[in-house]
Amino acid sequence: MKGPVVAIVGPSGVGKDSVMQGLAVSDPKIRLLRRVITRAPEAGGEDYQAVTEPEFQALVARDVFALHWQAHGLHYGVPRDIEQLRDGASAVLVNLSRAVLPAAQEVFDDFRVISLRASQEVLAQRLAGRGRESAQDIRARLTRADLPLPEGLRQVFKVDNSGALQDAITAIRAIIEAPVGDAAQPEARG
Repeated sequence: MKGPVVAIVGPSGVGKDSVMQGLAVSDPKIRLLRRVITRAPEAGGEDYQAVTEPEFQALVARDVFALHWQAHGLHYGVPRDIEQLRDGASAVLVNLSRAVLPAAQEVFDDFRVISLRASQEVLAQRLAGRGRESAQDIRARLTRADLPLPEGLRQVFKVDNSGALQDAITAIRAIIEAPVGDAAQPEARG
């Protein structure tokens, strides 16, 4: 049995990496996909495979990716081995950009979107706490925080991550564990 591909999306500072790590720790059958990104290896954040742009283009030419896209001046790829990760998994989690969600829905037969949300105040505090962005950058990120998801997505679930991390993990586990088309309520409080 193959687990669903669960896209974790949301604005910067919403806690995507923390939620994904927490979910993987909570259930060894929840697996994390390691994306391929044209980002310097020392940039930190999520666990990813860093490649140069020419290396990325060579991987595209070799048809290594089930899905690939460009966002924020970087190239991102989801390797085809995601299908092997799905075997016997409760779910395979992947951090995706909003714009690529419709394409992902066409590629993966059981595809769910978890749209993480948090209050503007919480996002501002988390972004400031990272120490990576200027006050102006933080304001720009907060302006983009409420951008809508693309139309036509079949299984989208909103989870609030303004509070305790464990609350969001519990809400998402309920979505993952629900049968296809039945996955909890469209809005869950975490």
